[in-house]
Amino acid sequence: MQTNELSEPLVFHRVLLTIDADDPNSSLRAFRYAATMAHDYQIQLCIVSVLEDDDVNIFDVMTPGKLDQKEDDVRHVVEDYMTIAEKLGAQHVTGLTVGAGDVDDVILEKVIPKFKPDLIVCGSDTEDASHRVPGAVGLRIAKRAHVSVIVVR
Repeated sequence: MQTNELSEPLVFHRVLLTIDADDPNSSLRAFRYAATMAHDYQIQLCIVSVLEDDDVNIFDVMTPGKLDQKEDDVRHVVEDYMTIAEKLGAQHVTGLTVGAGDVDDVILEKVIPKFKPDLIVCGSDTEDASHRVPGAVGLRIAKRAHVSVIVVR
């Protein structure tokens, strides 16, 4: 064990917060934690939400404007979280929304390479989420990400 490394503080500079637009209960505590970190340490916070594959059906794709409306809804959710984070004193807040896809794959393959976080904060999916297993997305991200992940319950 190297005592020099143990005595150095572990500081994060770029936090990625994942928001589930259709499960606000799972995002509430994760948001509070990430916004507090962004404020207290004056670090960058990126709030991201993905339009989930399960939220889009064939009728949505075939109906003009329906998919655009769903994407706009997700974008508005992220913008609302950004506004609240800024009101709480976070100064370096950005938002990102991604079109339909598998949440963990999109975050791991598209969002992380773009934002380059050193910490990912996820909420633990609640039982009323569209996912089959509560906490599944956060767990899959934690297993596959090459950066630190905190799942807030």
